[in-house]
Amino acid sequence: MDMLINPTVVELSRLQFALTALYHFLFVPLTLGMTFILATMETVYVITGKQIYKEMTQFWGKLFGINFALGVATGLTMEFEFGTNWSMYSHFVGDIFGTPLAIEGLMAFFMESTFVGVMFFGWERISRKAHLVVTYLVALGSNLSALWILIANGFMQDPRGGTFDPNTMRMQFSSFIDLIFNPDAQAKFVHTSIAGFVTGSMFVMGVSAYYMLTNKRKDLALRSFRIATLFGVISSIGVITLGDALGYIDGQKQPTKLAAMEAIWNTDYNTVSASWNLIAIPSRSEQKNLFEVSIPYILTPLLTHSETTVIPGIIQLEQEAKPKIANGIKAMIALKEYNLDHSNTQALATFKQYENDMGYGFLAMQFAPDQDLKKIDATNLPSVLDKTAKDTIPNVWVEFWAFRLMVAVGFFMLALFAFAAYFSLKNEIEKHPTLLKLAMWSIPLPWVACEFGWITAENGRQPWTVFGWLPTFVSASTHSVGYMVFSLIGFTLLYSSFIAAELYLMFKYARLGPQDDHHGHGSAPAGGGMAGQPVFAKPSMDRK
Repeated sequence: MDMLINPTVVELSRLQFALTALYHFLFVPLTLGMTFILATMETVYVITGKQIYKEMTQFWGKLFGINFALGVATGLTMEFEFGTNWSMYSHFVGDIFGTPLAIEGLMAFFMESTFVGVMFFGWERISRKAHLVVTYLVALGSNLSALWILIANGFMQDPRGGTFDPNTMRMQFSSFIDLIFNPDAQAKFVHTSIAGFVTGSMFVMGVSAYYMLTNKRKDLALRSFRIATLFGVISSIGVITLGDALGYIDGQKQPTKLAAMEAIWNTDYNTVSASWNLIAIPSRSEQKNLFEVSIPYILTPLLTHSETTVIPGIIQLEQEAKPKIANGIKAMIALKEYNLDHSNTQALATFKQYENDMGYGFLAMQFAPDQDLKKIDATNLPSVLDKTAKDTIPNVWVEFWAFRLMVAVGFFMLALFAFAAYFSLKNEIEKHPTLLKLAMWSIPLPWVACEFGWITAENGRQPWTVFGWLPTFVSASTHSVGYMVFSLIGFTLLYSSFIAAELYLMFKYARLGPQDDHHGHGSAPAGGGMAGQPVFAKPSMDRK
């Protein structure tokens, strides 16, 4: 517990994991969304028997396969980083954090990985209904993977289901039910999964718009476009609604995240409903917004679902943290004394008295003289309290703007889906080439929203890896700076090559389109046929 990590190593470790997660999350949303769109298309095929819907499922399934393969590669590497770059974190919460990840691997990952092969190669080997079941199992497995991963992440945001053991110096499992049904994890899972549905919808809609603009396979493009727009409208409404629920939960458990997200510096006790900052330029040094455009009577009902609840500002939250920090310092000193002598019942009793604030004492270590809490006295205590209290607030500028960019993109996509669905249902979409071009050029927007959403969630948790218990600055492994620089460069180059491969293959086979593929050279790179057979049979003359 005395071993603190070189701050440069911590920052490099954070940067590498952030890049790894952001790279990986470029693949995840499309996987989550495409699976259920494929299942919807295949359901229509099984019910109606129309060959065109089988062709649609197979074509979009090939693009899904490219994304799925590269997503698996990036995801496996990211999980290893917990052991290689965050060994203190893994030691501290490994029993709890590792359990949902293990279940994800055994239950969800193996299920989707097994059935995805059957989905690609089983078209002519199993019945229509059996193949449809397989497609739904792939979709279920993909989303179950997200569930268990976000249960693990939910513990980091709101540590339920674990208690600290002073004898082992680790968090121990206390309730599997509390871990699974953590409100943060459940809300984040639904929010993230539906964001994937938005991503898949925008991808299919945008590529279909390209086919209509270039007069390529309009029969397939029109049907795909309509399914995607309807899917997109419903999922966009869902992701916005669940985002509101997630914000409400954050307000209850992470008020510092909420205050930073909205750039609230001062608590407003006088008005019934506080003002919402539409735009602002937050200044951490001056603890105010240098510029802001606010809308009155919006913030309180938006965040608290009431009209009278007071939303604490950053300055108040810093003051409220100081008693916790003082208690945490006492807890950490007592814990160290108990570990030196387990017969010291007085030290154990003192620790138990202040145990809930232990993490704040941990956080204060970086500001103590020589990082020794025992050297804090009446002369330097006020300085330590002030510095530690300020450190409990995440980067306000990043949090404020990441959240707003995510929301702005989300509402734009909802409007785009709504207009596209309206004209598609009226069979007039081809009369609006500007809308089709906008749909095509909007394909990257869901990824932009997802990445900013992930930044909002993870930056808002800082300075903690486990909120309120374990600070980030002591969670990293004891690597050298040189090792971290080498590792960071290697990961960046490797993952950049994955992104380049994804973009090349996606652009290539999306531009070729289903008709070119049918009359092409046979096998495809993702889901290629067995024994040299083409993936897609020659299309029926009767596409109905």
